[in-house]
Amino acid sequence: MSPVGWAALKQWGDEARRIERLTGGVGVNEVWSVRVNGRLAVGRLGRRSDADLEWETELLRHLDREGMSVPVPIPTTDGRYFADGLVVMTHVEGGPPETAADWQRVAETLQQLHRLTEGWPQRPGWRSSTDLLQAETGTRVDLGAMPSEGVARCRAAWARVAGRATSVVHGDPNPGNVRMTADRVTMIDWDEAHVDVADLDLPLPHNAAGLDAEAYDLAAQARAAWEAAVCWDPTGVDPFGARRLAEVRAV
Repeated sequence: MSPVGWAALKQWGDEARRIERLTGGVGVNEVWSVRVNGRLAVGRLGRRSDADLEWETELLRHLDREGMSVPVPIPTTDGRYFADGLVVMTHVEGGPPETAADWQRVAETLQQLHRLTEGWPQRPGWRSSTDLLQAETGTRVDLGAMPSEGVARCRAAWARVAGRATSVVHGDPNPGNVRMTADRVTMIDWDEAHVDVADLDLPLPHNAAGLDAEAYDLAAQARAAWEAAVCWDPTGVDPFGARRLAEVRAV
């Protein structure tokens, strides 16, 4: 975390206060509900660089301007959208998707994201899945820490989606990162967003994006490979990456 820590919240005003810690951001960020300018908001404190946070906050502001429902960055009293590793965003009400119809609305929202971000620059320091066909590292990815046979399987999965359309992907469209109401769908937690093959966002429950069987399988394998690489823990303490790697088939 920033050496300033949560004292940075004062840059949103002398009355800004933390309320309670929220779920999410384990091992990477601290996420709290906060009160800023008399309204409920969400603060996220982490280790990301200023360039990384500038990319994320500009993306969210762009999507908001284009009419997409997102958590909107709230500026500090001197007009900055992040300070000392801290980002403060609007609080979003709603619940997770539950039905096939709910997931279809999620798919439409993700496809809107993809349309609105064609040609968007890559998040600083990140690599896309297809970049990792050649590169070994990028942000949280270190293929050198994974078993070579597993890396070969991941690269084979990514090679099969090379050449597909790219855009910003949310990167983690699980139910906990969706807030739905009767009239809107909002994706939260954009910490994993980056530029990649758009299909990586679309192997959703109920095949909500309507992919054909082959396209769904290719996307699901590429996403499993991506999550294995991003979440790989060579100590074995966190087994999620290993579980995802086990789902990536040899070709």
